[in-house]
Parts: sequence; C-alpha cells; structure tokens
Amino acid sequence: MAYWDTPGRSDEWYTPPQVFAALGCRFDLDVTPARHGSAHVPADRLLAGDGLTQPWHGFVWMNPPFGGRNGIEPWLARFFDHGNGVALAPDRTSAPWFWSAWDRADRILFTRKIRFLRPDGSEGVSPSNGTALFAAGPKGIDALREAANNGFGILVAPEKWRAA
Repeated sequence: MAYWDTPGRSDEWYTPPQVFAALGCRFDLDVTPARHGSAHVPADRLLAGDGLTQPWHGFVWMNPPFGGRNGIEPWLARFFDHGNGVALAPDRTSAPWFWSAWDRADRILFTRKIRFLRPDGSEGVSPSNGTALFAAGPKGIDALREAANNGFGILVAPEKWRAA
C-alpha cells in the first residue's frame, strides 16, 4: 500500500494470502520481507536487511516499499535486471516508472482490489488505486496466467513501445 493511502503512518503492509493462492506457486526468495516477517509469502528464504544491496537468487517475490514519489523505481529496475519473479506495484499508469516497467515486463496482471494487511494482521482499507503484478521470466508468466485463470485480474502481454 502506498504512502498516499496512509499519510504519516507506516509503509509496513503485508500481501494477503489470497494473492499467493491465486498465483499458485512457491518462490525461492522474498527480496522485500516486512520488518515483522512475511507470514503469508510462500518463499523458501527471506532476505535480511536491505533487499536492494543483498544478492538475489532464483524465482523471487517482490512487494517493495512504495515509499515516496519514485521510491519504487530502483526496486523495479533491480527486479527486471534479475529477470525471474513476480513483483507487486501500484498500477500508476501515468507514472514514468510504470512506463519503464511496462517496457521491461513479460506480462502484467491488473488485479482486482487488494486489501493489504497491517502488521497486527488486521485488514486495511482498499487503496485508492489498483495494483499490478509484473512477471519477469517464464515462471513469472506462468504464475500470472494461473492468477488470471483464477479470476484474479486481467492479464496483458505488454507491447513494447518506443518514443518517437
């Protein structure tokens, strides 16, 4: 969930278990685990410390801190450089970082509204915008296909664009 949904509060939000149920897969690594753990993420390993500076391996899950205006951009760049996983981000289609992600994604799933969880396990209000899942690599594509088949959102294969 983004800073604009909870001004002055924590950006610590958990991805709810129904997201992972829809994806129907297991990850090798959660590169952005919450400070209190990532109870619902089906991952074999959680990174400790700063996920931007730690080594990544295998099929990764990434729900980065949405942070400030362009705070998500370095996370998405690292995710696409890694090239193997699923990343969750707001569907801010007007943002320059979203256009860059669109150009690098293998597939994108525009999800139904997701109610993220607070550290105490309670459900937050729906964010003001939707959420997108980005796939990098064949396993990511398969996971997003599975979620789309489960009615979790609209799957698109981004047509790569180039500015004139």
